[in-house]
Amino acid sequence: MANIKIVTDGSCDFPQEVIDLVNPDIVRINVAFGEESFIGGVEITEEEFYEKMKKSDELPKTSSPSPNRFIEIYEKEDYEEIIVFTLTSKLSGTYSNAVIAKNMYEEKNGSNKRIEIIDTENGSIGVSLMLLKTQRMIEEGKSMDEILAEVDKMKKDIVFFGTLATLENAIKGGRVNPIAGKLINALNFKVIIKIDEGLVKPIDKARGESNSLKKLFEYVKKNVDVSDIEHKDIIIGHANCPHRAERIKKFIEEHYSFEKIMVAPIGPIMGTFTAEGAILVAVL
Repeated sequence: MANIKIVTDGSCDFPQEVIDLVNPDIVRINVAFGEESFIGGVEITEEEFYEKMKKSDELPKTSSPSPNRFIEIYEKEDYEEIIVFTLTSKLSGTYSNAVIAKNMYEEKNGSNKRIEIIDTENGSIGVSLMLLKTQRMIEEGKSMDEILAEVDKMKKDIVFFGTLATLENAIKGGRVNPIAGKLINALNFKVIIKIDEGLVKPIDKARGESNSLKKLFEYVKKNVDVSDIEHKDIIIGHANCPHRAERIKKFIEEHYSFEKIMVAPIGPIMGTFTAEGAILVAVL
């Protein structure tokens, strides 16, 4: 098996199955509430993050990991080849910092190991699916070049939609007019989003939770090739609403034969956008 190590950043949201199989090195991202700063996934849990965010008048701020954090991983002696999956460059400077770190490492050490940096054009559970597929290719003995060709294809093939329970964070972040946002919330409209080409795009809305989930699945089904569904994996992401995610998982298990159906908590990076109560669904 090729000695290729998978690395990602703290914006990736993992089901436990992916952590156990891939065992990636994670370059953590800081999240700050005013003067208080935490290392996401280490110094603050998902539950603590959402509780703090609810009580805060302003959105938390996240900062891209420094190049030095990447260099620490690049310098590990037992890694012959490294493939780094970063949050979309359209939303973060993480990709650029990973590339800067690679250049700094090679300037100091020469090209003694191969390091490939991937701008995933994605985030959260979408990146998690890319890691899972990549690990399977490593175990099949595929070379780095073969893997990179497949990763380019993954970017186009991934299907990623979600539904937001509230526009509270969009209002706080100035992305939605406060009056319009509060009216939408009061009327119980839920926004349907699509993660595509590195951006989060609102594409539709539905009234009430049940209708929003139904519409979410309509978009997913419309964009997934069901003839090959037994070779596809699906991850359901939840913003601090695990019971809702488990109900959705049970429904999918009863109606669809995906290769794997997994659930993951949505961490601070995507959670800052979605607010509590959001459900995301990604298929690859």
